[in-house]
Amino acid sequence: MLKTAEHLYLQIADKLEQLISKDVLKIGDKLPSVRTMSEEQGVSMSTAFQAYYHLEAKGLIESRPKSGYYVIFSPRKMPEMPKACEAVKKPSEVTLHEMITQVSQDMSLQNITRFASAAPPEALLPAAKISKALIQALRKSPSAGIAYEPVQGNADLRRQIARNSILWGGAISEEDIVTTNGCMDALTLCLSAVTQPGDTIALESPAYYGSLQLAESLGLKVLEVPTHAATGVDLEYLDKAIPKFKIKACLFVTNFTNPLGACMPDCNKQELVRLLEKHNIPLIEDDIYGDMYFGKERPGVCKTFDTSGLVLLCNSFSKSLAPGYRVGWTAPGKFKEKVLNLKRHHSISSPSLPSAAIACFLENDRYEHHLRGMRKNLHTQYMRHLQAVREYFPEDCCVSRPQGGFVLWVELHPKVNTYELYEQAIKHKVSFAPGRIFSLQERYNNCMRISFSNPWSKQIDEGLKTLGKLIRKMS
Repeated sequence: MLKTAEHLYLQIADKLEQLISKDVLKIGDKLPSVRTMSEEQGVSMSTAFQAYYHLEAKGLIESRPKSGYYVIFSPRKMPEMPKACEAVKKPSEVTLHEMITQVSQDMSLQNITRFASAAPPEALLPAAKISKALIQALRKSPSAGIAYEPVQGNADLRRQIARNSILWGGAISEEDIVTTNGCMDALTLCLSAVTQPGDTIALESPAYYGSLQLAESLGLKVLEVPTHAATGVDLEYLDKAIPKFKIKACLFVTNFTNPLGACMPDCNKQELVRLLEKHNIPLIEDDIYGDMYFGKERPGVCKTFDTSGLVLLCNSFSKSLAPGYRVGWTAPGKFKEKVLNLKRHHSISSPSLPSAAIACFLENDRYEHHLRGMRKNLHTQYMRHLQAVREYFPEDCCVSRPQGGFVLWVELHPKVNTYELYEQAIKHKVSFAPGRIFSLQERYNNCMRISFSNPWSKQIDEGLKTLGKLIRKMS
């Protein structure tokens, strides 16, 4: 395969980044000159410059006038990771309305620095190309997009999703897929298909507050499963909890959990599927962040290991392509007919034009090209936000190390109440998500979720500096 200039500069940058992360290149070390790097690697000066620019954008190195490039940051010098929560004694009812409502309403405030939303800004999305795909879809549609879609969803879209399933190791067909109005709609349909009011479901902890509210709307109880910041759900705890609490279904984000950022290793995913098959328990797998990985390969999904149809995989294009289009989907396994009946009763069909537009976009092979650029930008933004937290926040804070997604989870000194911090921060035109809204238990009061979805800027830097000052006053 022919290596492009882009591949070459990224290869050089990755090698240098690995040397920095292993402390072979230490803070203060001078890097080879651009000319030397060009000669040593057998690449053009332009390619060598690009490699250095890439590392500079991540905040790993800096250019000093008439001197060269120097290492200024090492991930090895970062704070500790947050620890997994303690196990709970019993499932909980859901009651978090006021706090979640306040945070959600504040997301729409004008002239604030937003760290609260785990969603991509318009700057990272291909608006012009999506608009072009929408026009193509309109021209191709026999009914100009005004007719109902089949209940199962747009056939072209389902075909493209099935084709792209190879990226996560899947082998599904268009007949296995049901389109939905976003990922939350997919989760709602799937959870409704496998539970009854009063049932207990298992969620990771901390858990996305939207999932907690969904459980409440369906009359379900929630058991919060201890979750490691790197590897995800504690499977040993889950194995013991299933018979004890009579769990009827699990709803887990297996790749880059929100808010913790954990990514379950593939061996754990396989073990999770085996465990749930043993108890005949459905797994609703939310993979909405799976495409937002920073490494070399996309992480797999539990659906890959599913042989009994118990895994209901849910996803959407809301985090990667077009949030406002509300195009999601599910591969619900053996529960497909139940999901179709529920969709028929609740929404009849999915919107025609948005589905057709996404199908056109995927058909022209634009999606993976877009994702590569988006992942690169997100990784850079993650590094800059992580460095700022280390610099501006107290030294005793713990910070997650997500290898994908949009968010950081920060654990502060126990005496810092992050909802009180949030109320102070809003007065300074800065928002974030306080940790308390990610649990039904009285926990995570000293934690916060910070989104790194927005491109690095002076405003972002000042916002994190403001948060650091407020935290230090409360510490």
